[in-house]
Amino acid sequence: RVLFRSDFCAVSGTMASDLASQSNQDIKALAHGSRCFYGIVRFPCRSTVRLPFPDFPCFYYIPYIDVRYKSFFRFKGDFFQNVGNRRFLLVKSPKLSFDRCLPGLTGIFRRYPLFSGQFRQKKPRNVTFLGFQSVKKLPKRPCFWYNKGNGGVFMENWRKDARHEPIIVDLEALVPKEHLLRKIEKVMDYEWLYERLDPYYCHDNGRPGTDPVVLIKMVLIQHLFGIPSLRQTYREIQVNVAYRWFLGYGLLDNIPHFATVSYAFCKRFPDELTSEIFEHILNKALNNRMLDTSAIFIDGTHIKASANKKKFQKEQVAKAARVYSGQLRREVNEEREKLGKKPIEDDDGENQGSGGSQETAEKTVSTTDPDCGMFVKGEHERQFAYEAHTACDKHGFVLGVEVTSGNVSDSVAWDAVYDKVTDRFPEVKFVTMDAGYKTPWIAKKVIEDSRIPILPYTRYKGKKDTFKPWDFTYNVVNDSFVCPGGHELRHTTTSKDGKRTYRSATQVCKDCPCRSVCGANENGQRMLTTHIWQEFLDLVEQLRKTERGKEIYAMRKQTIERVFADAKEKHAMRYTHHRGLARVSAWVRLKYAAMNLKKLALWKWSRSDFFVFLPYFFFDTTKTPALA
Repeated sequence: RVLFRSDFCAVSGTMASDLASQSNQDIKALAHGSRCFYGIVRFPCRSTVRLPFPDFPCFYYIPYIDVRYKSFFRFKGDFFQNVGNRRFLLVKSPKLSFDRCLPGLTGIFRRYPLFSGQFRQKKPRNVTFLGFQSVKKLPKRPCFWYNKGNGGVFMENWRKDARHEPIIVDLEALVPKEHLLRKIEKVMDYEWLYERLDPYYCHDNGRPGTDPVVLIKMVLIQHLFGIPSLRQTYREIQVNVAYRWFLGYGLLDNIPHFATVSYAFCKRFPDELTSEIFEHILNKALNNRMLDTSAIFIDGTHIKASANKKKFQKEQVAKAARVYSGQLRREVNEEREKLGKKPIEDDDGENQGSGGSQETAEKTVSTTDPDCGMFVKGEHERQFAYEAHTACDKHGFVLGVEVTSGNVSDSVAWDAVYDKVTDRFPEVKFVTMDAGYKTPWIAKKVIEDSRIPILPYTRYKGKKDTFKPWDFTYNVVNDSFVCPGGHELRHTTTSKDGKRTYRSATQVCKDCPCRSVCGANENGQRMLTTHIWQEFLDLVEQLRKTERGKEIYAMRKQTIERVFADAKEKHAMRYTHHRGLARVSAWVRLKYAAMNLKKLALWKWSRSDFFVFLPYFFFDTTKTPALA
């Protein structure tokens, strides 16, 4: 019986003796051993053929054309046979069928389909053996399915199905010694949590409550391993031995439901618990001398809110007063009095009183989460977001965080972060920030606190074909500027925003030869504005050009930027499922607490290994003759 097709030819064993003597045969040899068939087939194209004898183990002969076949099956050179001018790869499999092939072999069949169904033939007889030796060795690690029910070679090397075997094992032995949770368990203590949360539990009434430390540990597992939600954390703990060990639960113990954890943090635990956990872990790092607060790095990162960006409404919101508005108004009024101008009153400055209304601004408010803000920056997509204004030290430990809506400027939220960190660590000497914090108030406050601000270069945004502000010379005695043409610009007024205005005389600039490049207005008058605290910005520019300033600013990429990258890539802080500023703030603090705890555990573990081997390098452990 011969089956002919356009791309292959497969022949059963009963026809081997008749076709072996032909000159242009397709079948070169077919032999039947004790339990195996051996077949070699030549093909006019790239294809794979099986010998359809389901009742007996069979061999495949695959044309050795593609190199990936050799790397996939991991066969040595002895398992390649040359037939005529073609080279074939020998693959053995018992009782072949399409549904029992490995995925890799099935992929070959799908790429080179040969049979639409299975063939059934009786055991062939009177088969002529043409001199091919049977394969007695198989690779030690075959890459295909091996069925024990049909016998075969080296079956004793394969493990049996042990999924239902009862086993007595210690859970401690199943967790690797270098696992992260082991390192964290070594540095963390929980006695203070029991004392802190004891008033929130009733011990003589109702059913027994879940251990509060277990609930906090479940949240730490979520943030340590970047699991997006408590629901998924609950599923992961059920099947992860290391997580169960960390919680103190056995293999058959029921894990607390994720709703229990969520209810505890929303209803039972105090609101300040997340801040206390963050501060406790930070104190541990400080006690272990792992913090270097000589220089701090402040920046902000946006977190995508759980709000539909298409559901919003426009509202008129009152502008929030600046922290420094009172101090700025006092200094502005002092200058206006010297210039003979009317001082700016508090009510007039805020457009209040005498029939005036408070100054407002239009704001896009989400109807899903009103606390978040519309974030628009450059080419970024418009979306509702929160912003975490963060401060860290030289080693990447987070020292403080302030969460605001996404449309709050970095310079507005800076005061809360700066005051919190400097009050906790008064030894801060350098304060490093990006260009978003380069404002007169920030420069003034840092310098007046006897600290050094490190800020980057900002590109000039004025006209390029006119005189630049640094082309004018300031006269301290007369409080005036002198233009490159030699004419004086006098100080005329100071606005409520702290902007000093210097103007030139119209009759002087009218016939000036530099008028075309001076940038004068239509009336022939040149105006120049500076801030009332401009001298602090000038000092910041001088500090930026120092070698020390360049060195410290270059550390941002490995400190604060690394904190944001790890938080988003490794700890799932790119977006949040929580809604409301309070819940998002608690979520961010727990995220940073877990990151500090991870860094603390890894550092302390590496230090312990270092001190174990330290005596072998620095001390002579051999006995001296006097002590021998």
